[in-house]
Amino acid sequence: MDRGAFLREGIERLGLELDNQEEAVGRLLRYAEELLRWNRKVNLVARHTTERELLENHFLDSLLLLRVVGERRGRSPRPLSLLDVGSGAGFPGLVLKAACPSLAVTLVEPRQKRVSFLRHVIRTLSLGAAGGIAVEEIRLDPAGGGESLLPENSFDLVTSRALTDIAGFLAMTGRYCATGGVIVCMKGARAEEEAAQLPATSPFVLRDSFRTTLPYSGASRFLLVYGKRGEGEEQGP
Repeated sequence: MDRGAFLREGIERLGLELDNQEEAVGRLLRYAEELLRWNRKVNLVARHTTERELLENHFLDSLLLLRVVGERRGRSPRPLSLLDVGSGAGFPGLVLKAACPSLAVTLVEPRQKRVSFLRHVIRTLSLGAAGGIAVEEIRLDPAGGGESLLPENSFDLVTSRALTDIAGFLAMTGRYCATGGVIVCMKGARAEEEAAQLPATSPFVLRDSFRTTLPYSGASRFLLVYGKRGEGEEQGP
């Protein structure tokens, strides 16, 4: 399998544009190589995952967030900051950093072996050379209470992949979202059903949504973009 051709074609089918795309693709391929190597000993992704599944379901899926990053970047005079909670093997936060080095990314991951892998990839890809990347070995309070473990009201984008339901994720991370920032929930086919269950009393409201399909499998993907109520025109799901 030609991983590079597979990744480039997937990016094209999704209609995405990466800064200095060939350099970005090179970093992503090196990242995938390291993940496959580490996965022989550390359970980073399911052992039966094929190379095609890895690149599509993890790397290309993570890159879908560039739609939101690009839109938000056009509004900001400074580099954007992103908080990825429950990053695991780096999806989506570290993939986005490899694709867009100007993005300031904080990865939150409580499991030590995965933290070691994240730091290894950051060193291997020299992503820390210019700063803007941090790994926090912590577990956030699911209810959003307790001691604040990260700077509050600090991140332009907050996201995660399948960590918890929408209401739970907003409760867990809302305190860390900056004024004017957004929380992006990455969901599959049941996204609209889950969004409809958000209580009307939530301090967050749906601002935007993106629906697409993965380029090879055709699996449905949704990006649900939430902002703090009162910071813009309210919209329903």
